[in-house]
Amino acid sequence: MKALWLILGVIGTAALLLIVNHDSGTLFGMDNDRFGSMVYFSVWALVIAAALFTRRGQWREMARNIVLWLAIILILMAGYLYRYDLQDFGARLTGGLIPGSPISDTYGDGQARITLIRGNDDHFHARAQVNGASVTFLVDTGASSVVLSANDAERAGIDIDRLSYTTPVTTANGRTTAAQIRLDSLDIGAIHRPDVMAMVARPGALNTSLLGMNYLSTLSSFDFRGDRLILTD
Repeated sequence: MKALWLILGVIGTAALLLIVNHDSGTLFGMDNDRFGSMVYFSVWALVIAAALFTRRGQWREMARNIVLWLAIILILMAGYLYRYDLQDFGARLTGGLIPGSPISDTYGDGQARITLIRGNDDHFHARAQVNGASVTFLVDTGASSVVLSANDAERAGIDIDRLSYTTPVTTANGRTTAAQIRLDSLDIGAIHRPDVMAMVARPGALNTSLLGMNYLSTLSSFDFRGDRLILTD
């Protein structure tokens, strides 16, 4: 039984290393596939050695353990081979459970595509990073500009007390005035935009920040497909 736990530890450690380092393509100086093959054959060598040196009275237990080892090996190999599909499934599951969570895809030429799933309020929301801070936007094609609520602006490190609220804007709550600013960055998933012009609404004038056309127009396309909004860099 100690040998079983030793082998499980080796397999688990190897699988974890492969998953964590899959982006780099190498592990301990060898490519990931070669490392995975080495671990695979090493485990088989341990299984065969255990079979050869097991006492006769332990054959039944050994056979049961071998079946267990093989099942675990197959599961881990399948997890590694289909790791990208599992990551995509996890992203899609998160996008469905947490409104606005971006589901990222990348084309072969490096072009990024983000999918947003319609929320329970029948609107599209986008969880983004503004100046490195987490902000959830309402996608609003009727808004000409990105507009931050006062609370979200403060979260993004903007001193709202020093802003000049002189620019008239129209929101879902009616007409108000806002302050023009420039964001260091606005990122949605894998789509990065530096130096973005935006506005900050007066405190209390806007509950949800708006993702307007000055951001959407920087994309190659944005398509509404049923309950999905696809943003293409």
